[in-house]
Amino acid sequence: MARTEYYDDPNAPKPNSMVVAAAASAVVTDDHGRILLQRRRDNDLWALPGGGVDLADSLPGTAVREVKDETGLDVAITGLVGTYTDPKHIIAYTGGEVRRRFNVCFTARITGGQLEISDESTELGYVSQEEIEQLPMHHAQRLRLQHFLEHRESFCLG
Repeated sequence: MARTEYYDDPNAPKPNSMVVAAAASAVVTDDHGRILLQRRRDNDLWALPGGGVDLADSLPGTAVREVKDETGLDVAITGLVGTYTDPKHIIAYTGGEVRRRFNVCFTARITGGQLEISDESTELGYVSQEEIEQLPMHHAQRLRLQHFLEHRESFCLG
């Protein structure tokens, strides 16, 4: 299902669902400190691997599952970047549902697997901090990466 993301946009549709869409994402780095990103098929923007929580999942378990599903890599959660609940972040789905996003972003290390593109992405790659600044990316993704790159001692609430 395709989606359109809005941030602080007066033309964004109003949420029509009281269900909070819980999701988890992960900042996965390689041995050189580069960050694994995917170019999403639904909006053509670069993003961290992540997705919605299944009823049987924990938030960290969701991040592990989504990284595997979207990149082919097995990971272990190593920390927390932050929690993100900004009411200005609205997502409209093609089926007509419009909702707010709630995301918990973790850090993770690779434990196995092989990098491969899923049906949710068109590209995967490890990118440096300098390269990230040039990529088309939603504000919410850029904020998570900024918080990660600041090496904050405590997790972020956003």
